[in-house]
Amino acid sequence: MFFQRTPEYKLRMPTAEEALPGREQPIATSTTHTVLGTPIQPPFPEGLQQVIVGMGCFWGAERLFWQVPGVYTTAVGYTGGLTANPTYEEVCSGRTGHNEVVLVVFDPDQVSLEQLLKVFWESHDPTQGMRQGNDTGTQYRSGLYLTDMAQRAKAEVSKALFSNALEDAGKGSITTEIMLAPTFYYAEAYHQQYLDKNPGGYCGLGGTGVCLPG
Repeated sequence: MFFQRTPEYKLRMPTAEEALPGREQPIATSTTHTVLGTPIQPPFPEGLQQVIVGMGCFWGAERLFWQVPGVYTTAVGYTGGLTANPTYEEVCSGRTGHNEVVLVVFDPDQVSLEQLLKVFWESHDPTQGMRQGNDTGTQYRSGLYLTDMAQRAKAEVSKALFSNALEDAGKGSITTEIMLAPTFYYAEAYHQQYLDKNPGGYCGLGGTGVCLPG
């Protein structure tokens, strides 16, 4: 069933009463990364860390991170909302509260969280609220979803640094949602590594032209 987004749900989060009910069982997805050849679902090898990022449409964001040396695997999905095990159509309705996100599993001995945060801040516009470029809606909001308080502290430091750089460049204020990671729901199989399967597919990524200091 397709749930059409209405203007009412385009720029605000739904209440618990308005949210779609979802389902008990996870939706079907794939198991192996088509580019890296690694599993996209746990358990992951010991010593690896995770971060979840929201940067607008998740297709382009996922490709960006699977190209970073030291990233073990990536997967697209949904987080930050109210509906259990949502479908893509449900998320697009605006009635789940979820964000389109990318799970990034990385080896901290090869790439630091700070390096990944630099990619995050510089590769999209974190000042746009409930949209990213021409993509408008709650699922396109900028978001950082961290594993623990140590990661969150690093994210807040990087946000402060980038905020200062944006101000110096005459840009707007950061609207990025930063929190400990809620439940991550894997997206459907056809969304996983979409731009590897469809090299000419849509990618809405666009930065501000401002660099993260340091």
